[in-house]
Amino acid sequence: MDEKILKSLYDIKLSIEEIDLFLSNEEKSFFNYSKNQLLKRGIERNLEIIGEAMNRILKQDPNFSIVNARRIIGLRNQII
Repeated sequence: MDEKILKSLYDIKLSIEEIDLFLSNEEKSFFNYSKNQLLKRGIERNLEIIGEAMNRILKQDPNFSIVNARRIIGLRNQII
């Protein structure tokens, strides 16, 4: 596998782990998310990173198989 794709997959993994860490001490509800500005910005930033990494992967290899890749990129675009 291409080294750039591996780097992007690693970025995705780290961002998912960080989101999970942010939510480990929080009650998982939209209310808590929406009222906690720091939590909200941290999660949204990591979703941006995931979407950008997904975009880089598909530019490198348009046939790379990731479920809902276009929707993930679309979410990143909406957040930005």
